[in-house]
Amino acid sequence: MHNKSLSELSASLHNGEFSSVELTQHYLDRINAHNETLNAFITVTDDSALKQAHVADQLLQQNKAGKLAGIPLAHKDIFCTQGVRTSCASKMLDNFIAPYNATVVEKINAAGMVTLGKTNMDEFAMGSSNETSFYGEVKNPWDTNRVPGGSSGGSAAAVAARLAPIATGTDTGGSIRQPASLCNLTGLKPTYGRISRYGMIAFASSLDQAGPMANSAEDAAMLLNEMAGFDDRDSTSVERDVPDYTETLNDSLDGLKIGLPKEYFGEGLDPDVAATIEAAVKMYESLGATIKEISLPNTGLAVPTYYVVAPAECSSNLSRMDGVRFGHRCDDPKDLLDLYQRSRGEGFGEEVKRRIMTGTYALSAGYYDAYYLKAQQCRRLISDDFQQAFNDVDVIMGPTAPTTAFNLGDKTDDPVAMYLADIYTISTNLAGLPGMSIPAGFVDGLPVGLQIIGNYFDEARLLNIAHRYQQATDWHQQTPAGFK
Repeated sequence: MHNKSLSELSASLHNGEFSSVELTQHYLDRINAHNETLNAFITVTDDSALKQAHVADQLLQQNKAGKLAGIPLAHKDIFCTQGVRTSCASKMLDNFIAPYNATVVEKINAAGMVTLGKTNMDEFAMGSSNETSFYGEVKNPWDTNRVPGGSSGGSAAAVAARLAPIATGTDTGGSIRQPASLCNLTGLKPTYGRISRYGMIAFASSLDQAGPMANSAEDAAMLLNEMAGFDDRDSTSVERDVPDYTETLNDSLDGLKIGLPKEYFGEGLDPDVAATIEAAVKMYESLGATIKEISLPNTGLAVPTYYVVAPAECSSNLSRMDGVRFGHRCDDPKDLLDLYQRSRGEGFGEEVKRRIMTGTYALSAGYYDAYYLKAQQCRRLISDDFQQAFNDVDVIMGPTAPTTAFNLGDKTDDPVAMYLADIYTISTNLAGLPGMSIPAGFVDGLPVGLQIIGNYFDEARLLNIAHRYQQATDWHQQTPAGFK
């Protein structure tokens, strides 16, 4: 059952080949067998999952069920889930039981899907390797000595190891796409505002966006149909109709114009990864696309710009976590200042503290204009580069990550080296564009992801481009040994 696509699972459930309860129990058994090895889940909701599955079975028997009814999934532990711990993989929120559901969770529940549990992540989504979690590092199913990528590494590992057929993730600077690349998944970051952020605990509010992490573009399209849409509770949500993303999956690629940024194929890119990406691009030529070299001249500004904007916003967002209203509270505080200092000092990990301090400094009097304002100006330049490129091409392609998965512990003592793992993904968040990573091959047995970037609200085209490639290749169907 665990090697079926969402459409195959849906057909089997609707045809009565097996029940949602049987399917859910199958995945719960796999989680029980493999999670100790991977550490992909923080919380497994066995009882509530089986109750949801039972309700879905009743709807299926009455022919009242939608396409995804009865299909299990996992949520990144950044989405509020009513009555279930929502920790953001932090000590600060280790005891936080969300009193309401995030809009994404609401919509997925309304579709009749079954929540298996909450997946591990980098603490407050700050990291590129899933090593900053309060609950311990997540292992990559392709090689458990290596990182799965971050911050959505738990969701990536769970889907790659077939502990869940699909999962939600969030992407602030590559946190869906980079782990998708390192774990051989299809991961989509939609246009900023396409999916509601209500109930998604904020890291950097102008950058965060939810999206699906799946085994194929078709699966991602099916889940995106349920996740996307306007929400008046989110002031950044865009009021725009949601198409059926599955309708255009098989459209022809004849005449598609693909841009390859020369800045994405220079120093820092592993030669074997580059060769794998170039082979994937040639496959697109055989499918009817034309290739053109383009330039995104301000790409070099992306990492420094991001690491001013994102920490500034995280400094503001995490200021509410002070030991007073919710979250970790120190023992026996002497006074209010002591309560703040020790609660935050004990509740936040080293990487989160580093970003809070960086952001607070950038926003402080005397430095705001020099750092934060300048970063916002650079952000506009980066966005303008993309718009200039889209005058000449339909989509942009390149590597998702500069290397395959690196060893656990390799970069934990070098924050700058860790930050550079997102060098190709950060720009799309700064510009608010949709981007996705799809499996494109392997180097020494480790997955390589191809990144596809589109113009605003062009998710349907990205999914079509990914799907046609997946019809011509089988990289996305490969499963790590030991999890088949």
